[in-house]
Amino acid sequence: MDFSSNGKYLATCADDRTIRIWSTKDFLQREHRSMRANVELDHATLVRFSPDCRAFIVWLANGDTLRVFKMTKREDGGYTFTATPEDFPKKHKAPVIDVGIANTGKFIMTASSDTTVLIWSLKGQVLSTINTNQMNNTHAAVSPCGRFVASCGFTPDVKVWEVCFGKKGEFQEVVRAFELKGHSAAVRSFAFSNDSRRMASVSKDGTWKLWDTDVEYKKQQDPYLLRTGRFEEAAGAATCRLALSPDAQVLALASGSSIHLYNTRRGEKEECFERVHGECITDLSFDITGRFLASCGDRAVRLFHNTPGHRAIVEEMQGHLKRASTDSTRQRLQQKLTQAQETLKSLGALKK
Repeated sequence: MDFSSNGKYLATCADDRTIRIWSTKDFLQREHRSMRANVELDHATLVRFSPDCRAFIVWLANGDTLRVFKMTKREDGGYTFTATPEDFPKKHKAPVIDVGIANTGKFIMTASSDTTVLIWSLKGQVLSTINTNQMNNTHAAVSPCGRFVASCGFTPDVKVWEVCFGKKGEFQEVVRAFELKGHSAAVRSFAFSNDSRRMASVSKDGTWKLWDTDVEYKKQQDPYLLRTGRFEEAAGAATCRLALSPDAQVLALASGSSIHLYNTRRGEKEECFERVHGECITDLSFDITGRFLASCGDRAVRLFHNTPGHRAIVEEMQGHLKRASTDSTRQRLQQKLTQAQETLKSLGALKK
């Protein structure tokens, strides 16, 4: 599944040969409407919105290739979905596990379960092939800023590359940027915060880590480790998923069919949702506002209120209020604090 960058839609794909586009404004309603796009003679395993939210790409399970669907708005407010005439050429030799599109619109990334990550132009030409040297890839992603591609696998680190373009927008090269080093076993998954200044990783060693990646890597400066927390379930689980809230205050970890939410400032577990799906969770994502966490794994998408996120805002605002020097600042902080407290109260999650 994937949230659109304008925050209006959630796209999901399934084995029933459909992609469904859901309106996020219906999330708190009883009825959840969706628009359906059909995948002819195949089904999609991965879906990603384009940066302008006028198209999406899918990875085809049987075709082993990328297909682009254009979204055209109709007069009645709905959309017509049209697949482009040509699919991307087949280039991967192993099953593809992740796809991504840079928010700059300059490239598409596909990663397969061997050690290959491909960087494509939007027209389907391979611009660069990355060998991750990680024995195998378990997860790969494009950073929200659109500059970086990262991957993790059998090794105890996350490798990050910069995809470089010239002033006129022409592709130049892919260069190593930095690595997240510190785990003692294979990294199962990782995620970026919305501004790409933070990253989180979870490892088979039973720990998760939060990193400050806002560094001058061109001067060989390494990311800083901010926090380490325990997540024993990562050691034995067949699958492990990770999502970082847009503001990096909350970390969501899924193992099997359960979800655990951590406050990243204190490293403490705040919520646990047991067995929320009938099968293993296959995807986990916060919406762009950070209000909701979505998970999928069987025939349904489950939505959760991000209560640890609201609690983190309460903590942060209380700290800022003590140091506020002007009345206008105090007023603004108090407003945010009251809003977060009222939200928690309405959800029955305000801690005494």
